[in-house]
Amino acid sequence: MVSGNVSASTQNQALNALIFLYKYALRMPLGELEEFARSKRKKTIPVVMTRTEVKALLGQLNGWQREVASLLYGTGMRVMEVLTLRVKDVDFEYGRILVCQAKGKKDRFVPLPQSLSVGLQEQIDKVSQLHRQDLSAGYGEVMMPEALATKFPGASREFRWQFLYPSGRLSIDARSGVVRRHHMHESGLQRAVKKAAERSGINKRIGCHSFRHSFATHLHESNHDIRTVQELLGHADVSTTMIYTHVLNRPGVKVASPLDL
Repeated sequence: MVSGNVSASTQNQALNALIFLYKYALRMPLGELEEFARSKRKKTIPVVMTRTEVKALLGQLNGWQREVASLLYGTGMRVMEVLTLRVKDVDFEYGRILVCQAKGKKDRFVPLPQSLSVGLQEQIDKVSQLHRQDLSAGYGEVMMPEALATKFPGASREFRWQFLYPSGRLSIDARSGVVRRHHMHESGLQRAVKKAAERSGINKRIGCHSFRHSFATHLHESNHDIRTVQELLGHADVSTTMIYTHVLNRPGVKVASPLDL
């Protein structure tokens, strides 16, 4: 595996497959792996856009894709955290959005960008109209998180539980056979962001997660403390958030290149 120059994740997958084979299929001890050299997972610095690049990229997007991308940058949420938002999660009065059961099964609040308030209210109105149409057609159910479908049997048809960005078509649940309206798929947004970055002339490897990286870095640039950024990103350990300090040209103090002195 090392001589094959494969990634650390590929090597770990192969190793886990061997362990599974010996333990459950052959039912034999794998033995000592004293000569086995593990590949080291490389540490990468996040790709961050400047504020000018973010503005240019968003200018190349339209409709729901522009709104979702704006939320990614304006709140620091992950792609699936935005796409799985429910109507009930947007709190206009307190100016915040509730992210439920995200990575690590944690809830957290993120700020609701005031510039997106009108657009989000219009989106909720569209969801309301679509939900009424689904109900009149005998549908209107939505997938409920974990055991809530059993605990609250009628909640899946309530408007407040509907996805903020619903799919344009109904789908059949393969396990239960129930016809539901799911949320938008992330692949469409990912393709749109990639093409928008190309049209903007941004010569960086840009993806949806780049908005989250840019959010965190720009907060650091605005002198927000790292604990606040940690809470907004939903990191369990502040050391994960610390990576964004390395993106800036001031890891603790501003350092000028000796060539410029």
